[in-house]
Amino acid sequence: MQSDLITNLYVFILAAFIGFEVIRRVSPLLHTPLMSLTNALDAIAVVGAIILAGEHKSTLSTVLGTIAIVAATSNLVGGFIITDRMLKMFKSSRPQRP
Repeated sequence: MQSDLITNLYVFILAAFIGFEVIRRVSPLLHTPLMSLTNALDAIAVVGAIILAGEHKSTLSTVLGTIAIVAATSNLVGGFIITDRMLKMFKSSRPQRP
């Protein structure tokens, strides 16, 4: 049990570090497509959290699943808001000809 926790913690820290380094090195031109991909991954996280919370294996898993649903959903909505703002920056401010 203890070795599983340490292994999972190690994988989590490694994934966080690699994810941070990959995102940090992305050029500004790719931020909008990257945000769209991140939104898709957040949607997958929401589905996984719903499955975890719905299994009712233990009280702890239900509570953690509910927290994960709230966190992933807020991240998903925030990602769409940021993507929408970024796309509005590319729109022309000049009036368009009919």
